[in-house]
Amino acid sequence: MIPHLPTGLVQDTVARALAEDLGGRGDITSQATLPLDLKARYVIAARDSGVLAGCAPAREAFAQIDPSLAINWTLDDGADLTPGSPVALIEGSARSILTAERTALNFLGRMSGIASLTARYVDAIAGTKAVIAHTRKTTPTLRAFELQAVRAGGGASHRFGLDDAILIKDNHIAAVGDVSETVKRAKAFAGHMTRVAVEVDHLSQLEDALTAGADSVLLDNFSLEDLRAAVAQTAGRAILEASGGVTLDTVGAIAQTGVDVISIGALTHSAANFDLGMDAA
Repeated sequence: MIPHLPTGLVQDTVARALAEDLGGRGDITSQATLPLDLKARYVIAARDSGVLAGCAPAREAFAQIDPSLAINWTLDDGADLTPGSPVALIEGSARSILTAERTALNFLGRMSGIASLTARYVDAIAGTKAVIAHTRKTTPTLRAFELQAVRAGGGASHRFGLDDAILIKDNHIAAVGDVSETVKRAKAFAGHMTRVAVEVDHLSQLEDALTAGADSVLLDNFSLEDLRAAVAQTAGRAILEASGGVTLDTVGAIAQTGVDVISIGALTHSAANFDLGMDAA
């Protein structure tokens, strides 16, 4: 199930995006060329194959510019797209529609790009037990939208931020000086409701992390051979997550080692914009 974003978050983010685009004078091109009472009809459609995401902020962009616009959304987040797939039909003031157009398409293009890339990774590991998850390598202020787009593409949730799970990284371990001690401190702090994960760089650190009680172990840039060894050594005592340099060419083999999760920063930091356009209908 794709989670719904809080209404207030969508409204606030879209309001800031529109303010950035409108500046102090608004859409002076539409003001200069289009009569105030001119009505028009436009369709938003895909120009490529992929997965749709970003509908909530796109809807909100049109609504904030002109609540009187009549919009029929024919598809929603998670829908498969092919070239020409109609996403929405918009009718009303031509000025209003064209003023909201770019902001709406920016959200749709960015989020659909993430969803589409995620879907390719998910397809590449079909038949294994692994899931594809996001990271925190997101665009500042757009994380909730980008992570929802990962879900729309069939990906799984990782931690959202610094406050919803403990993830001990190599720099934490370096500061403390020892994997076991770092995990023990985290477990003592966490309480029963907060999971503790630890990143390890070498197989030699894995047993210390497991013995100290880590709920999840992130295997950072492990070779396929070491991933298989880690799965055998762990024997179900913790969730194993593979991460670091994962590509579409390598993800299938990584999944086949038996790891539970594969986290990929590229889903959000390197996804190409998906091509959707708005044209007169």
